[in-house]
Amino acid sequence: MLIHDIEWRVSPGLTPYADSLAEMEARAAAVGAGEARELVWLLEHPPIYTAGTSADPAELIDPRFPVFDTGRGGRYTYHGPGQRVGYLVLDLNKRGRDVRCFVHALEQWLIATLGDFGIAARAEPGRVGIWTGHGAAEAKIGAIGVRVKRWVTLHGFSVNLDPDLTHFGGIVPCGLPDFAVTSAGALGVPVPPAAFDTALAARLPDFLDQLAQSTKRLEQSVITD
Repeated sequence: MLIHDIEWRVSPGLTPYADSLAEMEARAAAVGAGEARELVWLLEHPPIYTAGTSADPAELIDPRFPVFDTGRGGRYTYHGPGQRVGYLVLDLNKRGRDVRCFVHALEQWLIATLGDFGIAARAEPGRVGIWTGHGAAEAKIGAIGVRVKRWVTLHGFSVNLDPDLTHFGGIVPCGLPDFAVTSAGALGVPVPPAAFDTALAARLPDFLDQLAQSTKRLEQSVITD
């Protein structure tokens, strides 16, 4: 379906990572050429580990699942059943060429959506991802890793709804050994994927508004300069 002229796609079952990467790359090229609509793609993968451009081989502790190198930023992450992955193929040529604003808006979109289920989440300065709890209870519930190619975005986010958290034990998630990983289920909040998708879609306009504000700021800066 279309939301704000963006294709909103939800894939059932488990989508092989290599297939999704190839399709995402092709779609990004088409969007950049003006031959396809932008895309928000929600899915789940079979258990895998992915390595970002900053991945340290020492942080791959136990490669019990297939490991894929990827062009996104960040280090090692896990994807698997029970985790909602979102791939965003958006054209920043028309939504503001500001990668920091894009990542900040993405963080706020996920934080607000988790808040709809009563989960108090936040971003932490100097740390990648979405966080819950404080002190001994502090843990990461979501990861963000993006790539921008010719000002079109690829990759996106993952949010732990109810994955097997022991699967994260094969890596140092995102290069942060001192912090735990959690999920909505582990916090005692059951969040069905369909319900999460619906809440995410309802907050898409807010996310796009933040990007639009970035565009206005950039335009004003050009005029001022």
